[in-house]
Amino acid sequence: MVRHWSAPLLLNVLLGIPGVVPIWLLWYVAANGPLAELDLTVREPTENDGMLPWLLIVVPVVGLFGLLWWLANSPLRRRTALAPRAYWSLSVVALLVPTIALFINS
Repeated sequence: MVRHWSAPLLLNVLLGIPGVVPIWLLWYVAANGPLAELDLTVREPTENDGMLPWLLIVVPVVGLFGLLWWLANSPLRRRTALAPRAYWSLSVVALLVPTIALFINS
């Protein structure tokens, strides 16, 4: 049994590197769709194709990444001593670390 939180942390930080792409895609769709309708963001002026082309890209990419993330974390979750809520919270935060680092450095 894995008794330390470093293995899930390392796994999810490494998964967060390619995870920047689906996170960015989700932000782009949200910023040009519902958030722009609520006047919380400004819509991209050249984005006039509608949402269908983006959904045809976003749904498979995010779905595949989510499946990969779950398949990588599920066996590790069973072997760790962390509580389920703590494990999944740590996993999500660690997954977001590379995206936050890119955001801060841009």
